[in-house]
Amino acid sequence: MVSTTLRRIVSPCWKPSVEGENSSRGGVGNGRVDGLLWYEDSGEHVAGEFSMAVIQANNLLEDHSQLESGPISSFKSGPHGTLVGIYDGHGGPETARFINKHLFGHIKKFTTENHGMSADVINKAFLATEEDFLNLVREQFETKPQIASVGSCCLVGIICSGLLYIANAGDSRVVLGRLEKAFKEVKAVQLSSEHNASFESVREELRSLHPDDPQIVVLRHKVWRVKGIIQISRSIGDAYLKKPEFNREPLLPKFRVPNSFEKPILQAEPAISVQKLRPEDQFLIFASDGLWEHLSNQEAVNIVNTCPRNGIARRLIKAALREAAKKREMRYSDLKKIDRGVRRHFHDDITVIVLFLDFHLISNGSSCRPLISIRGGAGVSGNSKY
Repeated sequence: MVSTTLRRIVSPCWKPSVEGENSSRGGVGNGRVDGLLWYEDSGEHVAGEFSMAVIQANNLLEDHSQLESGPISSFKSGPHGTLVGIYDGHGGPETARFINKHLFGHIKKFTTENHGMSADVINKAFLATEEDFLNLVREQFETKPQIASVGSCCLVGIICSGLLYIANAGDSRVVLGRLEKAFKEVKAVQLSSEHNASFESVREELRSLHPDDPQIVVLRHKVWRVKGIIQISRSIGDAYLKKPEFNREPLLPKFRVPNSFEKPILQAEPAISVQKLRPEDQFLIFASDGLWEHLSNQEAVNIVNTCPRNGIARRLIKAALREAAKKREMRYSDLKKIDRGVRRHFHDDITVIVLFLDFHLISNGSSCRPLISIRGGAGVSGNSKY
């Protein structure tokens, strides 16, 4: 018997998936666009299969994402693997777009210099991307001061040599679906921790880093915020909270911190974990926080585990949008009619990348699969059936 809750969550699996009239196909690896929805329903990566989807809610899409599979150094004979990036921007799309263009290049550069992948390689790549973006802010600050207030969360996953590397700065999340053989169930295992001031552990970390600042975290309108401004404690960008040189005119007063500071208020260093992949590890769900606002870890894992692989990222987004409509006591069919901008009052931009894991390919270190390089979200433009 399927429980009422599970039936509600996986019900999209039992209905035919039909593309909208506006669906259009880009080039190979460019995905399809259906109004506010971008998707690549299926493809192969070095360690299995994948599915990607993005739904826009903001006037300008602030989520950016990418997947690359193949050599992860400058040498084709070097290690092969799969790299996933989810970049959830805030204040504008500039930082997320910048990360999308530069981060993987830094990862490959440092992997080459290090003669292999490591946590240190990833940390260096994050910090190099941060420094490059802050230099861009310096160049543009006098003529485009708002760029100092733009930032992005950054979640990266790398599969290489049988290991899974997860690096996170911000509040995007990756969840593993792991088969519990004793119970014959696939359980959700969260692999990343969120750097959001809503968590007591994050507030304690901030207080320990800034012991002389009683206003480092402030409760406003029942929401904890760093300096009363922003919820996340780690990001790339947000120069006005990293460097005092940007905490001045011509930046708008609403972005300026009242008191001067010397130590960066936010950090760019990611939290990094490394683990060996196991045969019971079935799939990974990478997503911006827009998905997790509406679906629990286990609900998302249940959908991926019980539905066809083709188009599974789209199905997760659809399930989240149904929940968003339900929370506002409106019909899903009415939510679908709302255009970008206004949509942000109902849900955030949502990006989902699902990686299915083939342990045979992982253990053999297969490098014979086609090279993949794909960026999510290009070309979303108007209304869609989502």
